[in-house]
Amino acid sequence: MLFDYIPYFVLALVIHEACHCVAAYACRISISEFGIGWGPKLFGLRVRNVEYIFRALPFGAYVRFDVAELQKRKLREQVLVFMAGIIGNLIAASLSGATPFSLMNYLLAATNILPLYQQDGWKCGMVMLRGILHQKSPMVEWTFTIAGTTLSFAVLGAEVLRRFQ
Repeated sequence: MLFDYIPYFVLALVIHEACHCVAAYACRISISEFGIGWGPKLFGLRVRNVEYIFRALPFGAYVRFDVAELQKRKLREQVLVFMAGIIGNLIAASLSGATPFSLMNYLLAATNILPLYQQDGWKCGMVMLRGILHQKSPMVEWTFTIAGTTLSFAVLGAEVLRRFQ
């Protein structure tokens, strides 16, 4: 039963990362790599300036942006690039009704919006903090990271406990 969800999850990951790519392209931010999976590289191909890599474990995906280009963009463009994957998952979920594919898209959007380290919600929060402060502040960024992670785990833990009572 659980294995039945893997293709839907992988498709939701592809949609998520493709939406990041569309937003980056719209903001003229170059992408060097689009990866599906983690672990050892199975194969890859280069199309124009982007390397598409497929790895052994299908439980993840990523897009490698030119960070220097991204940081030069306006705050709203940076936020758009980071939020595009979540927006794409929510659109895909709402268009697919009450299906396993819809569920995977909702779960991917929900986990990515959390301010957990390296998730889209965390990256978006960092960009906004730097924009508000007009500089990087290690103390503020670590505080945000620790507080966001703690709060995320507290909310998830409370939800798990609520479901098992």
